[in-house]
Amino acid sequence: MDYNQIFNTRLEDLREEGRYRTFAPLERLCGDFPKAIYHAPDGSSKTVTIWCSNDYLGMGQNKVVLNAMKKAIDDHGAGAGGTRNISGTQKLHVDLENSLANLHQKEAALTFSSGYVANEGSLSTIIKLLDNPIVFSDALNHASMIHGMKSGPCEKYIFRHNDVTHLENLLKQADPKRAKIIAFESVYSMEGDIAPIKEICALAKEYNALTYLDEVHAVGLYGAHGGGIAEQRDLLNQVDIIEGTFGKAYGLMGGFITGSKSVIDAVRSFASGFIFTTSLPPALLAGALASVEYLKTSEIERARAHSNAKYLKQKLEGNNLPYLKGNSHIVPLIVGDAKCCKAVTDILLRDHNIYVQPINYPTVPKGTERMRLTATAAHRIEDIDKMVDVLATLYQEHDILSLKTGS
Repeated sequence: MDYNQIFNTRLEDLREEGRYRTFAPLERLCGDFPKAIYHAPDGSSKTVTIWCSNDYLGMGQNKVVLNAMKKAIDDHGAGAGGTRNISGTQKLHVDLENSLANLHQKEAALTFSSGYVANEGSLSTIIKLLDNPIVFSDALNHASMIHGMKSGPCEKYIFRHNDVTHLENLLKQADPKRAKIIAFESVYSMEGDIAPIKEICALAKEYNALTYLDEVHAVGLYGAHGGGIAEQRDLLNQVDIIEGTFGKAYGLMGGFITGSKSVIDAVRSFASGFIFTTSLPPALLAGALASVEYLKTSEIERARAHSNAKYLKQKLEGNNLPYLKGNSHIVPLIVGDAKCCKAVTDILLRDHNIYVQPINYPTVPKGTERMRLTATAAHRIEDIDKMVDVLATLYQEHDILSLKTGS
């Protein structure tokens, strides 16, 4: 059997469908975000503007964060030294988790190596400890949440995206004596819309269900202290477990959950993805703590990011470009064809020094391929103007709208 041939055939299928993913080697320029140096395969390089970064507030280059990380390296060295259980717990872990618990007005918090691991480890563990509960999952939940549900086998029902009526119909049919979990996100990153958190929490209370809310695209960016959509809408006390990340608006990497002491301690004690993973190093912990604390008081970055997102939407609207009109900072621009989406992003990079990745199946359904645009706090008005002007020309010259409408 020719194993390599099997793999190569699968890869060729991806290329034929226009879904083969290529990495663009970027050299971020400290102090000049969203600019970066793109290193092309032919050995050449050029400055580009990044339009798909999750560093929504530019905190990855904030001096407060950088100084905290540099000091942590000087004070504590590079690595953590082990898992949290075996010499890997730093005082910085405790300080950061206390800060996160305070952020979400919860009793406790727990950090993980990534947001993905936080979701998979927490959900799978909670499901196992509740002994086969019924899980109600939004249709567009992230892959990490789905992974967690599969890792902790359970009876699962998928409710239509943000459809509270459908969710209630499913809850009505469930055994009232069974444990229940409602798992959903606040900001959906591929749609740009926001969940009806208040209504979902009301249903959870009525049907005695636990709520698990993924706020990864909202923490740092929404709420008076960066606590997310739940804080912005004064609903922190209605959500049982909140999951977040340091890898987006906070500008670093790692994940976390907040909740009651009992649920946090249970996940800490039983989650394999937490127990057997080397803990985050001191520099990342210090940077995350500095970023979280900074954004508890600074509104400058949040205001700028939301203002830029609003302006971007207005420009797209004025040029009749088909973006999904969600009410978050994320702006998905529909192309509707995988090959065309890849071609457009290639042209943007090659001819206009604009870097944005195509979003194709399985991340989004076939026929809804898109570019996920993020106007960060660091983008300038002229960056936005240039981006929309170029897009308007490309959509017109290549008749991209006809792909979307099927005409």
